Amino acid sequence: MNFQIEEILLELIQGDITDQKDIEAVVNAANAQLKIGGGVAGAIHRAAGPELEKACRNLAPINPGEAVITEAFQLPNQYVIHTLGPVYGRDKPEADILGRCYKNSLKLAAANRIKSIAFPAISTGAFGYPTEEAAEVSIRTVKEMASELKNIKIIRFVLYNKDDLRTFESQANKILTQ
Repeated sequence: MNFQIEEILLELIQGDITDQKDIEAVVNAANAQLKIGGGVAGAIHRAAGPELEKACRNLAPINPGEAVITEAFQLPNQYVIHTLGPVYGRDKPEADILGRCYKNSLKLAAANRIKSIAFPAISTGAFGYPTEEAAEVSIRTVKEMASELKNIKIIRFVLYNKDDLRTFESQANKILTQ
């Protein structure tokens, strides 16, 4: 499903974040040490190759809500933007921190003249953030920032399964058609 926000095409798809060949930057739902892990972080590190972990060494650790950028190495993209989402129930206030993940990632993309970026559903896996709440925060953040993002033309949410896709579509319909 697609939406237009200002000059930005917002796409919601089901798929694999490591297979977004037409996107300049993919976002890694990283851990604080920026190392290979499970979920999105594991998939991105495996696809990018060992050079990614080496590139991350001098950038770690990061705090929840922060974002850093590296080359993408063996991924089909130019960049990986790494952000650390909140652990639900532990890192407070969760919505503010999650919003900063998206804001800081988008600001890094804009600063690096990136025209297209793909996000996973940050913090919804092992960090336990409820998907519906995460979808609301992420879609609202993109909507709020759209007028500031002059060079970004495509923002894509790549959701792992159909349920997550439906949840993000539902939130996008509520937020973007008001």
